[in-house]
Amino acid sequence: MLGAGSLGSLWATRLARAGLPVRLLLRNRERLQAYERQGGLTLSEQGQRQTFDIGAQLVDDPEPIQRLLVACKAYDAEQAVASVAPRLTSGAEILLLQNGLGSQQAVAKAVPQARCIFVSSTEGAFRDEDFSVVFAGQGCNWLGDGEQHLPPDWLEELKQAGIPCEWTADILDRLWRKLALNCAINPLTVLKGCRNGELLEHAEEVTALCDELVQVLQGCGQPQAAAGLHEEVSRVMTATAANYSSMYQDVAQGRRTEISYLLGYVCDAAVQHGIEAPLMNALRERLVRHLTSKGLPAL
Repeated sequence: MLGAGSLGSLWATRLARAGLPVRLLLRNRERLQAYERQGGLTLSEQGQRQTFDIGAQLVDDPEPIQRLLVACKAYDAEQAVASVAPRLTSGAEILLLQNGLGSQQAVAKAVPQARCIFVSSTEGAFRDEDFSVVFAGQGCNWLGDGEQHLPPDWLEELKQAGIPCEWTADILDRLWRKLALNCAINPLTVLKGCRNGELLEHAEEVTALCDELVQVLQGCGQPQAAAGLHEEVSRVMTATAANYSSMYQDVAQGRRTEISYLLGYVCDAAVQHGIEAPLMNALRERLVRHLTSKGLPAL
């Protein structure tokens, strides 16, 4: 398990609770010592807290890796996988839980000897402290490799561990759809300094962004991701009305955002397909200025 953030910790604790072997890979000895002092990973679910003494090791540990779950940020994914690439066994499987698009393809290209499986998750989780995660919202995890291959046998183990999942041949449709949802909601919550639900007060601006996103998706050959986008954006804003978007939280905590894998990817894809996307480009420029004003990376 690379990345002990919210989703990575959520997966790790549920796998450990089911008695499945899990190991955390930590980037340096300081993090490893901090984890050991903490005594494990803690999961808070329905008001109950439980700590799991999950084994941890450094990324340069010699133990071979057959199955790797990468749950770090999109901008860290390629380098993170490269750091453990010598440990991957022949035919290793890599599950990629990153937001947006672009990082998955970069990882797959960097480790052609491995089978890369893309994951699109609608589960909600957040860290309430270091090495502690709160399960904040039920959802599902869609997995696929984009090559019409059969699902792996261990998918049933995930389900038995209480990780709702489904194998799909249309994983890229799922990832494009989630990318579009994030582009319609996350940047505006940052620029307006608001929760998701407060964007319902800016329906005209959101609708215009969705109109353009539909055109971009269709022009990029993603009609399934474009279908019913307006309605789903409204549904997500309503269902997560009290939540702050992940991008909002990143900015609020002074962390780098995944702008390049969200707005950046959409704008670049539009250029590649000869599609005009003035609203997306303007939104990207506004967000870049905002991030720069706060001393945060704009890439």
